Amino acid sequence: TMEMQALQSIPAEHLAPLLENLEDIRRHLFTADAWRSFWIVAVGVVCLALYAAGKLKPMVTVGVLTVLCLADMWTINKRYLYDSQFVEPAAQEQTFLPTETDRQILADTTLNYRVLNLAGSTFNENRTAYWHKSIGGYHAAKLRRYQELIENHISPEMSGLYEAVASVEGEMEELDPMQTPVLNMLNTRWFIFPLAEGETVPLQNPHAFGHGWFVEEVRYVDSANEEIDLLHEVSPRTVALVSRTFESEVRQVAHADSTATVTLMAYEPNELVYEVESAAEGTVVFSEIYYPGWEATVDGEPAVHGRANYVLRAMNVPAGKHTVCFTFRPTSLRMTETVAYSALALLIVAALILVGRAVWQRTRRDGQEC
Repeated sequence: TMEMQALQSIPAEHLAPLLENLEDIRRHLFTADAWRSFWIVAVGVVCLALYAAGKLKPMVTVGVLTVLCLADMWTINKRYLYDSQFVEPAAQEQTFLPTETDRQILADTTLNYRVLNLAGSTFNENRTAYWHKSIGGYHAAKLRRYQELIENHISPEMSGLYEAVASVEGEMEELDPMQTPVLNMLNTRWFIFPLAEGETVPLQNPHAFGHGWFVEEVRYVDSANEEIDLLHEVSPRTVALVSRTFESEVRQVAHADSTATVTLMAYEPNELVYEVESAAEGTVVFSEIYYPGWEATVDGEPAVHGRANYVLRAMNVPAGKHTVCFTFRPTSLRMTETVAYSALALLIVAALILVGRAVWQRTRRDGQEC
């Protein structure tokens, strides 16, 4: 579809021969690869046939097949990773220089907050993510739930943000928190706004919810549609929308303790450590994306957590001061590593046995000849 859209811009008189050439080129590529595969298979079959007939020794056969496989992989890989793609590191050192806006935001040493860049194509650029944890950015395999959150909430909030900030003349304290509820729950601490002649200005969002917060109510919903739609109606600061599939993980334990705190103490991409303190047991929503494979503990003891507000994590935390830790060590990854390393070990052992057997047979044969 994208190819056809691009071709629409070509004059009609040039389009027909171009399409004909494209067809010829693709036919040639297909035919060339078919013949290439045929000759690789043919050489492999001949090699194995000679070995079966006793014309080739085992080591020679293995050597020929190894060279054949390496040659096959090398030539295909070079189509995608060719020499001109590699450049000297020095050529990339100055790719992304920090702007004055970047420097001002980086001066904020608060641990792990997010930045929304409105001075460009927010969801089709990755420059912001070079310096900050970006709300936007491009990725070909974006999480579906996050993409739906962008379409239903983040983009509409962005559209209204320009007018809202202009109406308060940049005085962010006067901005209505309900103007950007989803951006606030995602802990969007800074907005980057465009100015004239390509300049930008950073504006701090005082209404960001922070790393986590206690809610006053847990409201259960029956479907994903209901969950994402209700985000338009409720305040995520006080209400946690939880699917009934997580009803046992996120129980209806909520309170309005104004002194309760949730503080992020340490951050790594696969481990987050929080200090949570409250006078009574409550439900905490964390400003981190819920994803299967994350495990939670409270004071080192395993704890359950679920999904809230369509994309975030939530869990019940008992009264008092506790350390809550999230770690990402998925069982699938551990199993994959175990299988991979076990297979590699077996392969090495098998190779050593074969080599040892060949050496032993040769030594024995030489001894008999003597």
